[in-house]
Amino acid sequence: MMLAPEILPLGLDALLIRYATTFSERANRAAQALAARLEAAPLPGQTEVSAGLGSVLLRFDREATTRAALQAALQERLAAPPEPLPEPRHFLVPACFGDTAGPQLAEAAALAGRSETALVAELCATELHVLALGFAPGQPYLGMLPEHWQMPRMDRLTPRVEPGTITTAIRQIVLFAAPSPTGWRALGRCALRPFAPGAPNPFALRPGDRLRFTSASAPEIAALEAAGDPMGGTIRSFLK
Repeated sequence: MMLAPEILPLGLDALLIRYATTFSERANRAAQALAARLEAAPLPGQTEVSAGLGSVLLRFDREATTRAALQAALQERLAAPPEPLPEPRHFLVPACFGDTAGPQLAEAAALAGRSETALVAELCATELHVLALGFAPGQPYLGMLPEHWQMPRMDRLTPRVEPGTITTAIRQIVLFAAPSPTGWRALGRCALRPFAPGAPNPFALRPGDRLRFTSASAPEIAALEAAGDPMGGTIRSFLK
């Protein structure tokens, strides 16, 4: 059965199509599917579409259409049978964990009731889904992890983490795309740059992709960073 979303006004030039107010895989897939359909066949006056964890932002040109006309066209599109999502791409991403690369790994392991080694092994064995891009250009939210990863954000901010930092909170991983403060716990880092403005394709990942980390040493990650390839040793894998 198709999910019936709420359609809400947002600002002067946007609609929010909301499938859920709390995370669910079904709502996440529905948001990704709608965003893919709107990108492939834009509505009249549409200027931007962006999928969130359980919603879709749809912006429009106020000189080309009205909110009412856009909503009517959207409802017609929603009534049509859904199309399948594109086949996900699968990636293996080398990463190092702990020490200066992941200063909160021990804290996260304690909260999860695991050793640091066990926590890293579990993370590397988990195929993560790109749930959404947000907060910064190209920055992926990855999930979902097992229930014991349901740890809150820190009660303090790390003033700055660098691009490639792997952080966790609320059963998710955020792979930072730009320097930023954060309240998420840093576990490690990789040489993959989710946003590389000078690259032919600036966005390394897209919603629906699959990603697994594979453990590497800190010197190996440093060498990959020094090589300057924004993919940072990432391997495209067609194995599910």
